Amino acid sequence: MSEEFLPDDNESDCPNDDSAAESEQDVVCVTITGSPQAVRETILTLYRLGFAEVGDWSQLQRAANPKQVMSVLIRRRKRKA
Repeated sequence: MSEEFLPDDNESDCPNDDSAAESEQDVVCVTITGSPQAVRETILTLYRLGFAEVGDWSQLQRAANPKQVMSVLIRRRKRKA
């Protein structure tokens, strides 16, 4: 499943413009929000399922709710014709 995605060489935020379209890549941003324990457990579960390496996720960041954190995974994949 994850082999269709390209390595993320650019640690930028998810783009809001058409820069991904110009480079013939789609950008997918996956965000997990919840308690620190729940976010870590979800990242580990997704790793076990082969979705993403644990190190591909951002460090835990504060979320809008002070009791929650978030982590982001940015993936680029080749656009299919």
